[in-house]
Amino acid sequence: MVVRCWREDPCTVLHVVGDLDVAGAPRLRAELEQAISAADPLKLVVDLTEVPFCDSVGLGVLVATLNQIQRLHGRMILVLAPGMIRHLLMITNLDRHFEMSESLGEARTALVGAA
Repeated sequence: MVVRCWREDPCTVLHVVGDLDVAGAPRLRAELEQAISAADPLKLVVDLTEVPFCDSVGLGVLVATLNQIQRLHGRMILVLAPGMIRHLLMITNLDRHFEMSESLGEARTALVGAA
């Protein structure tokens, strides 16, 4: 798994490439923790459009991150292509909890006007 992170006002973007599974999840968790601690304001966009697979460990990282961001009164948007991860969120009813977008630009625009 490869994770690139950069600042794109008003948000921090993490672009993930590769499987979000038991092997890749610790890498993403570490990158997310670093991004959360450095973000001001706490507005994250996690681009998962190049993640073809996500297992329960990867899903756990996303849920734990969402919970942490909500406790800190931040905001996180997942950028998802049609496919496995979007379907996984739907069948687990997590799509009701995550903000999702179809593109990085759309996610960024949603965060620009957010307080």
